[in-house]
Amino acid sequence: MKVTLKDVAQKTGLSVTTVSRALNGYNDVALETKQMVEEVATALGYTPNLNARRLKTQRAEALGLILPIESLRISNPFFSDLLNGIVEQSAQYGLELNVTTPLTEDQVERTYLNYIRSNRVDGFILVRVKREDARIQLLQQYNYPFVAFGRTDDKNDFSFIDDDGLKAVHEVINYLVSLGHRRIGCITEPDILSKSHNRLLGYKQGLVDNGLSVDPALIVEGNFRQHSGRLSALKLLDLPNPPTAIVAANDLLALGAMSAVQERGLVVGQDVSVTGYDDIMLAEFANPPLTTLRQPAAEIGAQLCDMLFKQIHGEAVKEKQIMLLPSLIVRQSTGPPPPQSKGL
Repeated sequence: MKVTLKDVAQKTGLSVTTVSRALNGYNDVALETKQMVEEVATALGYTPNLNARRLKTQRAEALGLILPIESLRISNPFFSDLLNGIVEQSAQYGLELNVTTPLTEDQVERTYLNYIRSNRVDGFILVRVKREDARIQLLQQYNYPFVAFGRTDDKNDFSFIDDDGLKAVHEVINYLVSLGHRRIGCITEPDILSKSHNRLLGYKQGLVDNGLSVDPALIVEGNFRQHSGRLSALKLLDLPNPPTAIVAANDLLALGAMSAVQERGLVVGQDVSVTGYDDIMLAEFANPPLTTLRQPAAEIGAQLCDMLFKQIHGEAVKEKQIMLLPSLIVRQSTGPPPPQSKGL
């Protein structure tokens, strides 16, 4: 037998109206009451009648996540954790999450327009934000609710969460220099993305602030995957004066770089140090474990969803724009450079 709002109300001792408002996230219901109602509803196996809610609220009761074309795969561990956070939080609000990927770059704008004109979703979560992002311009033009994981090079007058890649990678450079490294290579993601650009700026500024020059030969642009990290690292290792440390823009690139180091018969963390970014689960269990920058992907996803929900419902948000500083996690993939390379 299907569990109804009346069943939840009887179990909690509250009115059907209060239970309904609690499950729909209204801000006139105390947080403790919301949590209690949600726990009871979950225990009873209650599922909301979305069609009834849509008729009542005149909303789609759904959020949209339109994935960009550039190699963003659900198999990417960091994105998987981010998506899990979004899915779990949207479920807490009783919302559907519509996830889709346009087939070509030309179809991106059309896909957003189709969603907007058909009112299929109440708002969007944007990922892989570009330095100049047409999606943001479009949504602002239509005054459609959205939040973004990332900033642009423009005025950024929208709600976002972002990691301070510049400061984070600068900290990695400081750490590597403190170990004695002077030739530090960098494997970047495409510079069109704001996060990639800021991480590269952190690398360059970190070198300069430590009295080291920026050598373009030590910077290789990859994409996002391990294979690209391996190929990029091989280019760096084949230089006449190769780096003693490699800073990668994400953990998958770093894991690929580690395999390249080992392929050359070198020891990661002794002959060549390697660092990553994100602290995906694979990082801790790599051989050797990877030094990296930790981001709480699932928590970021949940917070993005929460910010969008409140924006849609006209509720106040404590912080419209949130900057996070990833923490440096030191493991065995980094160490001092070989004695013969010190001072180069």
